[in-house]
Amino acid sequence: MIKKTLFILLFALSSCGYQPLYSTKTSKDLIFKKIELTGNKKVNRRVISLMNIKENSNKFFYEELVLKNSKKIIETSKNSKGQPDSFKMIINISVKIEDKDGSTKQHQLSKEFGYKNLENKFNLTEYEDNLQNNLIDEIVEELVLLINL
Repeated sequence: MIKKTLFILLFALSSCGYQPLYSTKTSKDLIFKKIELTGNKKVNRRVISLMNIKENSNKFFYEELVLKNSKKIIETSKNSKGQPDSFKMIINISVKIEDKDGSTKQHQLSKEFGYKNLENKFNLTEYEDNLQNNLIDEIVEELVLLINL
C-alpha cells in the first residue's frame, strides 16, 4: 500500500510541471537596451554577473535598468584604547526596471552583518571581501525572486 501511494505521488509531481521555487537561481533573460550603474563598482559587477544581465540595443526584453548601490562599514564599538573593536557592514541596492510597454518595477533591498575586528589587517580585508560577496549573494537571490514574480 505504501509503495503504491509513493508511486502515485511521484508520478503526479513529475507530470504536472512541479518545480521548487528555489530550484532556479537565475532569472529570466535579462537583456536590456540601456543599463545605468551607480555606486560601488565591485558590487555592481557582482550583481550583474550573478543575475546574468546583458546589454543589447537590438534584441532586448526590457528597456532600461538602473542599479544604485551603497556600501557602508560602520564602527559599532571601540576598546579602552579607542581602537575599533567591532564593525557593521551594510549594503543597500536599489533596482529600477522599465519594461518595453513603459511599466516600471522598483525594488530596494538591504543586508547588514556585524563582525569583530581582527589583529591582522590582511585577514580583515579578506574577511570583509567574503562578507561583501555573501551579502550580495543574498540580495541577488531575493531580487531574482522578486523579478520572477
